Amino acid sequence: MNFMLFSLDTLRADRLGCYGYGRVTSPHLDRIAAEGALCRSHFSPHIPTYPGHTTMLTGRDVYAHQITGQSGAYELSTDIPTLAEMLAANGYFTAAADNLGRWFRRGFEVYEGYEWDSSEPREWRKGEAVTSAALNVINRAAAQNKPFFAFVHYWDPHTPYLPPRPFDRMFYEADERAPGNASMDAVWDCGAFKWYFREWMPGVTDIEFPKAQYDAEVAYMDTCLAHVLARIEELGLAQDTMLIFTSDHGEELDEHGCWFDHHGLYDTNTRIPLIAKLRGVIPAGTQVGGLTQMTDIVPTVLDYAGLLDAYAPFGGCSLRRLFEAGGETASAGTCDAVHMTENTWMKKRALRTAEWKLIRALEPDLHGFPPVELYRVADDPLEARNLVEQFPEVVGELTAIMEAHVAFRTAETGLPDPITLQPVPLKRVGRIVADAAPTAPGGPGAPVAVGVGQGDEKLPEGDFVGYVRDEGEHV
Repeated sequence: MNFMLFSLDTLRADRLGCYGYGRVTSPHLDRIAAEGALCRSHFSPHIPTYPGHTTMLTGRDVYAHQITGQSGAYELSTDIPTLAEMLAANGYFTAAADNLGRWFRRGFEVYEGYEWDSSEPREWRKGEAVTSAALNVINRAAAQNKPFFAFVHYWDPHTPYLPPRPFDRMFYEADERAPGNASMDAVWDCGAFKWYFREWMPGVTDIEFPKAQYDAEVAYMDTCLAHVLARIEELGLAQDTMLIFTSDHGEELDEHGCWFDHHGLYDTNTRIPLIAKLRGVIPAGTQVGGLTQMTDIVPTVLDYAGLLDAYAPFGGCSLRRLFEAGGETASAGTCDAVHMTENTWMKKRALRTAEWKLIRALEPDLHGFPPVELYRVADDPLEARNLVEQFPEVVGELTAIMEAHVAFRTAETGLPDPITLQPVPLKRVGRIVADAAPTAPGGPGAPVAVGVGQGDEKLPEGDFVGYVRDEGEHV
C-alpha cells in the first residue's frame, strides 16, 4: 500500500463545501470526501507552520518535539523519527514536494523544492509551482517498485491572498477601495500587521474583499489538486494508494481581531480538515463526528502500513477503526479534549472539549486580549461570548486539567515545558514606506512620521516563514 499526505497550508475546515460552506470553493476535495472519510471536528493542537508540520510528520506533541513556533533557534531532535524516516526504514520509497527544508526533509529519498511565479504583482501562481513538483514526485514514485510515501505541501490559501486569473475576484464584484467604507479601519490600525497588508492589498477599504480572496485562493488550490488526482488515476495508483488531506492550521479572517493571520487559539485557526480515501477499504461517505487531532495522522498511516506497534506510543491514536466503520459517528473520536499551544506572535495555551474552549495567556499579547477566555463552543461555535465571569467554576476545572496535562507530559518526556522557556519570536511584519501610509483614511501617499527601513521586527532567531515578500523570496 502507498500513502500520499497533502498539507494544504492555512486551510480552514469551514471554507470547504464538504464541511458545509456555501461558496463553491472545493469541488474536487468535496468529491474525495464523499468517496472516503471526513473528520468533522479535527484540530491542530500546535500552531502555526513549524509546530503544526512537526506534529503532523512525527505524531508527537510539543512537549515531545519541543518545536513551539517560528524560530530558527530550535531543531527537531534526531531521537524523534519523522514519518518519512519510519517508512523509509521499512522499505518504502519516500518523496516530497515541499520547501520548508530543515528537519522536514529528513527521511525523504527525493525532496523536490519549488519557487512560484510572482512576476505579476497581483496574481501569484503558488499552486501551479507546487503541482509541478508534485507531479514530478508522483512520476518518480510510479517508476520504481517499492511501496511509496509522498508528502505534498501546498501554500494556498496562505497570505498574501493573490489568486491568479480566473480565480481572482471569483467571489467579489464590488469596489474594494470604495470611499466611505470603514470596515477595514481596525485592520489598518493593527500595528503588527498593517504594513504587511499594505504590501499586497494597499488602499482596500472593504473587509469583504480579502475574505473573498481567501476563498478564491482555496478554489485555485482545489483546481490545482485536480491535476495531481488525475495523474494518480492515469498511472494506475489510485487503487492501492491512501490519500490524506489536512492542514497545519487555519486562518483568522475578521472574527476576533487577529486579522488575516494564524495566531490565536480560536477554532478559526485550530479546526482544520482531515479527509482520507482508500478505495475498497474506507466506505464512501464516512463521517467521524467526535474530536480528533493532528497527532492521529502518523499512527493511522503506520497502522495501515502494519508498523504501528513498532513505533508506538504516539500523542494520538489510529483512526483506522473509525474510518472503516462507515456511516456517521456522531460522538466517537480519538480524545475527550485537545490541548493546544501557540508561541509565535502570542504565548498561550488552550483546552478544547466538545462543549468548552478555555484559552489562557502566559503573558500579555499584542492585541490586549483578556488573559483568560472561556467559550461554550457547543452553542457558541464562533467563540463570540467570553463566559469567564459567568462560569468561574468551569474555568477552574479546565485550568486544573490543563495544568495537570502539562505536568504529566513534562514528567513523561523528561523534558522542560518549552512554551515557558522559548520566547515569542515575531513582533511585527511588513516594510514601512516613508511616504505612504497604510490607512484607508489617509490613503496611499499620505505622510507618516517614520523612517525608511523600519518595519519587520523579530528576535534574531525569528523566522518569517510563509510571509512571502519580494519576488524570489519563497521561504
